[in-house]
Amino acid sequence: MNSTEHPEAEVVVELTGCPAEDAHAVFSALRTSFAGDRPADDVPHEVVAGRPTVWTATFDVSEQRATPGPTRLTAPVTVDLQGGYRAVAQLQDSLASAFVVEVVGMAAGDQEQETQLRLSNR
Repeated sequence: MNSTEHPEAEVVVELTGCPAEDAHAVFSALRTSFAGDRPADDVPHEVVAGRPTVWTATFDVSEQRATPGPTRLTAPVTVDLQGGYRAVAQLQDSLASAFVVEVVGMAAGDQEQETQLRLSNR
């Protein structure tokens, strides 16, 4: 993904405090729908066991490829999204087809927003 092609359509996705397999499940569901800055075979792994890990990826929501189906998590996952209003809403809609999505926080700016979601199994 070229980050200058559609900057208004980019959403930064961060996951913390979850196992690597749940991070992989979330990123895989998102890759079903959108182009991302990481290849499909880039599987998250913990760098230092027992320490919190932050997984980050950027997705371009300008073109939706497909809708992900229900995806299993080992436990609920907290996800932070940052991007333009329309882009964040579109990415959130895609997540809602794979998980139960609950908005737990939001900070609005002039052109961008930050939204914190809690994802759980359908």
